[in-house]
Amino acid sequence: MKLITEERLVMLRTFIKLFNLHEGEDDRTKTLEIIKNNIAFNGANLWILACAIIVASVGLNVNSTAVVIGAMLISPLMGPIVGAGFSLGIYDFDLLKKSLRNLALSTIIGLVFSTLYFYISPFKDVQSEILSRTSPNIYDILIAFFGGIVGVIAVTRVEKGNPIPGVAIATALMPPLCTAGYGLATANWSFFLGAIYLYSINCVFIGLATFLIIKYLKYPPKKQVDEKQQKQVRYTITALILVMIVPSAYFAYSLYVEQQLKKNIELFIKEEFVENGYTIVYKKTDLNTLNRKIELGFLSKRFDKNEINSFNKKLKKYSITNTKLVILQDSTDRLLTLKGDILNEIKDSQKIDDRDIKIAKLENQIALNRFDDKSIYNEAKILFPTITKFSIANHNVLVQKDSVFKETVVVISSEKLLDENDRVKFENWLKAKLKLKRIQVLQENQETIETKKRK
Repeated sequence: MKLITEERLVMLRTFIKLFNLHEGEDDRTKTLEIIKNNIAFNGANLWILACAIIVASVGLNVNSTAVVIGAMLISPLMGPIVGAGFSLGIYDFDLLKKSLRNLALSTIIGLVFSTLYFYISPFKDVQSEILSRTSPNIYDILIAFFGGIVGVIAVTRVEKGNPIPGVAIATALMPPLCTAGYGLATANWSFFLGAIYLYSINCVFIGLATFLIIKYLKYPPKKQVDEKQQKQVRYTITALILVMIVPSAYFAYSLYVEQQLKKNIELFIKEEFVENGYTIVYKKTDLNTLNRKIELGFLSKRFDKNEINSFNKKLKKYSITNTKLVILQDSTDRLLTLKGDILNEIKDSQKIDDRDIKIAKLENQIALNRFDDKSIYNEAKILFPTITKFSIANHNVLVQKDSVFKETVVVISSEKLLDENDRVKFENWLKAKLKLKRIQVLQENQETIETKKRK
């Protein structure tokens, strides 16, 4: 029994050692110095920040994921955020003030530069890279928190390794800040608020992750603080967490509900219309209002009011509530125009198909009438050395008024006419080589040719 207990203790110590963050930890004074240097926004850091803002704005503007990732990698925004979490962990309130002041400065610079860029840029279309940073949810909190943990662990190691660039990409501080600038430049306040909220989530939870790791590593406090000050820190952190988590949890739930609703709508359309053979030419769903609406248009099918009411009642069967089904009939100008466009597209595609068919037929005909003259002639010269010229082609032969058949005709010239045996051999060789049942060989000797030239 004692042996088993000792074995368990050994296993427990091994397990604890596996997750021991003190292994490979850098000198704490050196780590603090690195963090202080990364907090400051002057000189090189300020130039890098300005360039990263422009690069990220261009990437968002042209919808280039690679450019946006590049901006994430060169952005120095992580410095003051990690500094804020670190200073809270060691109760260095002077460092905290400096970190927050530099974070506010970098945020304002980011907003000003990105707003100016998007205001000047002639391209103001909403791209997918911009849209993806306007609706934060609970998953963004998880990314920021665990990304922040990896980031601060890497900062405290002797060997920094590759995690820091990965954290910069995962937490993505620069793109939402520049998206907020886009919202300001275009007066799209929903985009601005959504992007700023995502940026705030990243800042808060990277800072929180830093605070927790510094506490876990038991960095010594700069000064001893009383219980009251410690409570104030905890209350502030708790308030920030709630402010970030509650709305993001709501957004995540809304996203889940919307995805389920879209799935149910697709199932409803498939089972009630597609599987019954109705051709849908128009489909639009409006799910962003209180009175949600599904619009459908059909190629030829018309439904009466009773049928439409019946379909609307069936929506509940698919858990589709507060939604109205609108079927656009042929009589509406909107559907008539739509059908006209679709029919024109069908006609155009039909023309293209007919043209492709004709081209394919012509290519087949050319292939059937094409012979490798040079290769045949070279082989014929070996077998029948007297041949000097060679020509082969398919010809249409008219027998009666409406009777035509195709025949392969070979014309050869030789120094002297092939005798009957050689001519038969030549025909049989060509039939076997070309896999033809019938072939006609015409020959003329050199004397006949010279006589024709003189005439």
